[in-house]
Amino acid sequence: MIKFYKSLYLTSRVFYILASIAVLFLVSYWFRPLYPIAWLLVWGLLILFLFDTVILYTNKQGIKANRIVPEKFSNSDHNAVPIRIQNRYSFTVHTEIIDEIPIQFQKRDFLKNITVPPKSAVDFQYSLRPVERGEYIFGSLHVYTMTKVYLVKRRYSFDTAAMVKIYPSFIQMKKYDFLAIDNKLTLFGLKKIRRIGHTMEFEQIKEYVNGDDIRTINWKATAKHGNLMVNQFQDEKSQPIYSIIDASRVMKMPFNELSLLDYAINSCLAFSNIALKKHDKVGMLTFSDSVTNFLPSNGKKTYINNISESLYNIKTQFMDSDFGLLYGHVKRYINHRSLLLLYTNFEHISALKRQLPFLQALAKKHVLVVIFFENTELNQLIYQKTEDVQAIYDQTIAQQFAYDKKIMIKELQKHGIQTVLTAPEDLTVNTINKYLEIKARGIL
Repeated sequence: MIKFYKSLYLTSRVFYILASIAVLFLVSYWFRPLYPIAWLLVWGLLILFLFDTVILYTNKQGIKANRIVPEKFSNSDHNAVPIRIQNRYSFTVHTEIIDEIPIQFQKRDFLKNITVPPKSAVDFQYSLRPVERGEYIFGSLHVYTMTKVYLVKRRYSFDTAAMVKIYPSFIQMKKYDFLAIDNKLTLFGLKKIRRIGHTMEFEQIKEYVNGDDIRTINWKATAKHGNLMVNQFQDEKSQPIYSIIDASRVMKMPFNELSLLDYAINSCLAFSNIALKKHDKVGMLTFSDSVTNFLPSNGKKTYINNISESLYNIKTQFMDSDFGLLYGHVKRYINHRSLLLLYTNFEHISALKRQLPFLQALAKKHVLVVIFFENTELNQLIYQKTEDVQAIYDQTIAQQFAYDKKIMIKELQKHGIQTVLTAPEDLTVNTINKYLEIKARGIL
């Protein structure tokens, strides 16, 4: 009986009818013929209420519902959550579906209205966009069922509690996956068209076609075949590449609900997948005041799973980054000349100058690319119209910060350090572009 009362709800239509009947009783005090009509409506409402309740509760399992939750969600992407509603009644039902979404989304207005024909099922889905890695817990799935009379709701609760892990953006990784194929990259503006030089890893001898570099003509093969033949070269393979992620407090800054650290993590995963497809060896290192994760470079295709698991557990440390410690770790454990992609952020030129000696030391033995971020929110302030002295002052300060970023690029390039200054949302594309440029120039 307790279970029955807990599952029984009245619709708003009941209260509207009761309010109307109450008005009729009130008016009948002055106009007596309305009094029996009001009582007739009371009995009619009671009969319809009992009828609606009986047909809803005759079938003990009139509705069945289940939520299909994948093992993991992709961070910063829209992830589909499918739900299936099965109607076992012999009549059409109207349902209101409330899902207990994980608390991290702070979504308290979830409600779906679905009409389900008799003896059939309806599938639908909604999407969730997580912005923080970790474990998310789904609660129960509630389905409120009504007939066409629409007086009574019966609640079905399905204890479909589930835990889903939020991983770095594997959707973004798959998006750029096929771009590792050479002949597709130019279509998306990701590949540098002009090749400054070429690597010396020989691939094959082929016939000359218009556009081939005449410096690669193989005269011996030309004399033998009677046609112009050229040597074809390919990018060198199995080159060690490390993504180094600064997990200190400077990477906690949020843009579009996502921290700079998560932008770097998503980019690292997508880039590492591309590098593996290009037959290079990838590794990963994270640091703040200590080195928290280190994966030596490896060329196995399945190594992307190891990188994904390591990236999943990275948390922002509210400490200053120790670049001296980073230099010592790289010197000790990375012995071969490698491409180092350093994801960090500098907001002031003085912060860069403090770390510049360590960056110079890294660049002496390795190809170092320092990747840091534009403050895109400053652009709105820089280009907006000013109306008072305070606004002019704020705009001047914003322009100074933007100018400092350009000075940092010049300072790093002056010491032979490659740089990428990018908006957070363009990080992955610009990182892949820089990698392909370095491969094309053969400077690793």
